[in-house]
Amino acid sequence: MYTTYKPLLFGLAYRMLGSVMDAEDMVQDVFVAIDRLDVTTITNPKAFLCKMVTNRCLDYLRSARKQREVYVGPWLPEPLLADESNDPASAVIARDTLSIAYLTMMEKLTATERAVLVLREALAFDYGEIAEIVGKTEANCRKILSRVKQKLGEEMGSANLPYEQNKKLIVDFMQAIHAGDTEKMLALLAEDVVLYSDGGGKVLAARHPIRSRERVAAFLAGIARKRPAGFHAYLATVNGLPGIVHAWDGRIHSVISYKLRDGRLEAIYIILNPEKLKHISLPASPPIG
Repeated sequence: MYTTYKPLLFGLAYRMLGSVMDAEDMVQDVFVAIDRLDVTTITNPKAFLCKMVTNRCLDYLRSARKQREVYVGPWLPEPLLADESNDPASAVIARDTLSIAYLTMMEKLTATERAVLVLREALAFDYGEIAEIVGKTEANCRKILSRVKQKLGEEMGSANLPYEQNKKLIVDFMQAIHAGDTEKMLALLAEDVVLYSDGGGKVLAARHPIRSRERVAAFLAGIARKRPAGFHAYLATVNGLPGIVHAWDGRIHSVISYKLRDGRLEAIYIILNPEKLKHISLPASPPIG
């Protein structure tokens, strides 16, 4: 049972919580609890286990809401690199893409709305299964998802290019930053681009989102000029999409993810909080800058 359902349960918990470490703890806790039960009486193990994970995630999210209200600066999810482990991260990424942008978007939802969205849109559960898991009627679950789609609007859609085109755009953008080519940076940024920087009050980071391509370009150019010796950028697959891992003297410094629209960068997510980077390993590929 553990081997069969662990990737699914991790995928559910990670999507709900936006935390690799908390998701792993949640799944482990569920399997410890299931060991105390008579599993022969469980007719639908998948639904039963998903309900246990969902309930724990709902309780966690309701308690975490107040903590996030006092979080220093923007809150971003913990990044998940496709090659950092074979189980369960790679299984989640292999099944479908879950971007940092999507996880960040879900912060606008209530805990129950998030559960219905994840179970239906990300994991493709039918409404009968969702109703059983979240303890509501099928009709209520349909209404909840409809409300979520109205609330999120265009943010629900994916605007990313195919992987290789996406990667080329990001490499071009990083090279423009390192070369101090402001004109090229501006050409690759959407006019209304937003940069989010999550240091969690533990390291230096922008306390508020930076908006407009001119301000974002100036901010990134200023950082690049102050880049110390031994600071390198590595291309990596971050939550299923091309992203950047920064390391300083061989230690992980930050992870960057992007959201694209019409071939330009619409949002940039910089995760600097060291508590969210503990599980990240240095990519094996050579640095790109």
